[in-house]
Amino acid sequence: MDSMKDIIYPEIEPGVISKEMIEKSYSEDGYKGEALRLHQMEPIRYEKITVLRLEFLNILRIDHLWMMPNLTKLGLNCNKIEVIENIGMLTSLKELNLSFNYIEKIENLHTLKNLEVLSLYNNLITVIEGFDALENLVIFSLGNNKIESLKGLERMRFLKKLSVLNMEGNPVCQMLGYSLSTYIAALLPNVKYYEYSYIEDSVREAGKQKFIRELREIEAAEEEEIEIRNHKAKELEGEQRFSSSFVEYLNEHQLFESLWLADDDGRTLIQIGGDNIDDLMAEYRSDIFAITQEIFKLGLEKFEERKKEIDLYMKSVEEGQLKIQKSGHKTIDEYVVIKDEVFKEATNCLRQLETRSLQGEDDDSPESVRLFEQFENISLNFQEKTNDIWQILMDDELHLYESIMESTSFFERNIQEMMSKFVEQTQIYFAQIRDVAVHFSENLTELVQQYIGEKLATRMFNDVPDGLKICLEDKDALNNLIVGMKDHHVQKIDEREDRLVVRSKQFVTDLIEQLQKNELERNRAKILEINSYIEQMTNNIQSLQGEIREELLNKNI
Repeated sequence: MDSMKDIIYPEIEPGVISKEMIEKSYSEDGYKGEALRLHQMEPIRYEKITVLRLEFLNILRIDHLWMMPNLTKLGLNCNKIEVIENIGMLTSLKELNLSFNYIEKIENLHTLKNLEVLSLYNNLITVIEGFDALENLVIFSLGNNKIESLKGLERMRFLKKLSVLNMEGNPVCQMLGYSLSTYIAALLPNVKYYEYSYIEDSVREAGKQKFIRELREIEAAEEEEIEIRNHKAKELEGEQRFSSSFVEYLNEHQLFESLWLADDDGRTLIQIGGDNIDDLMAEYRSDIFAITQEIFKLGLEKFEERKKEIDLYMKSVEEGQLKIQKSGHKTIDEYVVIKDEVFKEATNCLRQLETRSLQGEDDDSPESVRLFEQFENISLNFQEKTNDIWQILMDDELHLYESIMESTSFFERNIQEMMSKFVEQTQIYFAQIRDVAVHFSENLTELVQQYIGEKLATRMFNDVPDGLKICLEDKDALNNLIVGMKDHHVQKIDEREDRLVVRSKQFVTDLIEQLQKNELERNRAKILEINSYIEQMTNNIQSLQGEIREELLNKNI
């Protein structure tokens, strides 16, 4: 297919994905006959949609997909899409088909971590890029594009699950002095199929020998990048762990260094220099570091304790959910056995009744009345049994919901108590740091006063720092500098303490709110599922007579 004109309906104007498109596709896709009719009767719940195909619709721009966060398969092939956009929220997506469009650049895919199949076949892409984050990608089609360089192809070595690749039909294939399939066989050892043909071991080995120099250069660069990646990953993991422990930037000398930021008064005072000042600064730095190390170690220790408590809670909740789920499955299985028997009996009764009616027999005849009353009794008994099942399922769900909420309340008390103890212990340490800051300011005051006294006695003022010259004649100026420095340092210490206290309290609030929200959403979804199932069973028995009548009419036709 060489042109979009061959695949796009000319009577449809190019446009944006609309809500109407989505609803039409969902209501028709994969259903036929009576199944289609019943499917179209159900209300559309966008969060339940997992598969969507919008093909041959002359779509120009992607939009409105945010309504379906649980999509796993999305087909947008054979349209007029120019830009990959507005799909970053589809983090559950596993298959994405954007073939036969007008896309010029691979972009905006970095959040699709679960993507396994990506087809960009027959577009206008010129550069191999924009796929580094797709670590779960298995099938990747880039054939029939406008790619003129293999630069970026080596990045696919980082896609360890990539097994199927297609690059044929690009200009670069004609520009090379060798077979691209041989180069890919050598370059990408994890790729098993190229252009959907299995790569033989002999071809791979021949490629490795042919491109040995190129491979060495790529592998050397790759090793360096892997080392950098591992280092960054380790740093990020540590930062996240420290942040979750509320002790980030307390593992080294960050707090001490922050005390001197924008501290003009303190910097003025320590300009007198000398061994005594150097020793005092070293002692100040060392004392603060020793205490922050205690806070840091305490934070990591309490983080592990909280993690164990959270894991224990989550395990308890999962076990409770699994228990009710098994009970519900057993109840439904038993109900289905009864339903099948009831439907068999009801079908037999209705078939006789409808046959008599089609043969022209009077509906008021004794036999027809008997059959109708028999069906009514079957239907009534089935409805009563269905109501009983509904009550059992709802009772189980209510019990589970109340049990989880009770467990959450107990968990909240435990986690709050743990956090309160942690905060109390850290506040003791921060009080010690404030004492160190006050002690430092007192010692520094003595050294500065001694320095000024010596200068006044010798009348040697040439080397006095500019900021201290005013203190030679004004004692209040010296006091102001001392107080300014002390207040600044204490304020910085207070701010770091407040940050820890506020974040730790907010952690508990956010955690409990999220747990309660998750349970509420799960409970509502389960109730909706139960009600939908019961409604479907009720509709099935009610529509049975019409289905049998249609079946008999079709046979007579």
